[in-house]
Amino acid sequence: MKSVVLYHEKVKKVIDNINEVMIGKEEVAVLSLAALLARGHILLEDVPGVGKTMLVRTLAKSLDCDFKRIQFTPDLLPSDVTGVSIYNPKTLEFEFRGGPILGNIVLADEINRTSPKTQSSLLEGMEEKSVTVDGNTIQLSQPFFVMATQNPIEYEGTYPLPEAQLDRFILKLNMGYPSMADELEMLERMSRNHPIETISPVMTKEELVSIQEEVKDVYVDQNVQQYIVNLVKATRENENIFLGVSPRGSIALMSVAKALAFIYGRDYVIPDDVKFMSPYVLSHRIILNSRAQYEGKTSEDIVRSIVEQTFVPIRKEFS
Repeated sequence: MKSVVLYHEKVKKVIDNINEVMIGKEEVAVLSLAALLARGHILLEDVPGVGKTMLVRTLAKSLDCDFKRIQFTPDLLPSDVTGVSIYNPKTLEFEFRGGPILGNIVLADEINRTSPKTQSSLLEGMEEKSVTVDGNTIQLSQPFFVMATQNPIEYEGTYPLPEAQLDRFILKLNMGYPSMADELEMLERMSRNHPIETISPVMTKEELVSIQEEVKDVYVDQNVQQYIVNLVKATRENENIFLGVSPRGSIALMSVAKALAFIYGRDYVIPDDVKFMSPYVLSHRIILNSRAQYEGKTSEDIVRSIVEQTFVPIRKEFS
């Protein structure tokens, strides 16, 4: 993806900050910001050491947000995520001690290493924007953004996320290894000091929430809405797919397409926004049938094939 002039100068500065720390990962930066502006959450699946944690830390520091990290382990309890009420003998009352989910930007590291019960305590907050502790509902502060990571190569002792829970993530990404040139530049920068030490906040939490509201007003033409529905419908009819994308996927695709349009300085969505975001939004929401799995096909390949085969609306205002 080529660097372009962005609609909002402070949005551009956020991506510039990420580019300063994450060499050659501008596309990942744009996708992450699109998910954040759409009020969604991201699942990052990749091997250790490619910069997943650094990406979240850079985003939090750039936005001057409260950053929390949860290291998921098999013995982690739901109360370790949401918080717990502790009895205070001085006041003779229970006092609530909030957990890390009460941050603005939360890194859920290795989410598939903890039990389904603990996973659910995080996913409730992601979906409902609130958590329940001892029968009391606590609203989460805004902005609230979760970036969960999981390691795709170690399955022993893990609890894979069920499809219904995967559906809660608006995007699923992988970062991949850097190119040789990018890795050389990384070594050069790291030989002096870590780039994250030099970046400064470029946006306040209040400005971020305001931009999230602006994204809601991005216009989506009826033909583009039909295009989104056609893509989702195709996943339900494809011969390789056992379970297609739910209506939640349609809404998610429209939301991130609006955010992407905003990032690129438009107040309307074009079909290319939808095409670009489709593999990241739809791939983790489908289940391939046994024949497709036996043949070695992947969800990403199937979704890209569907995108290529689905008619794209063409109108003058989209050009």
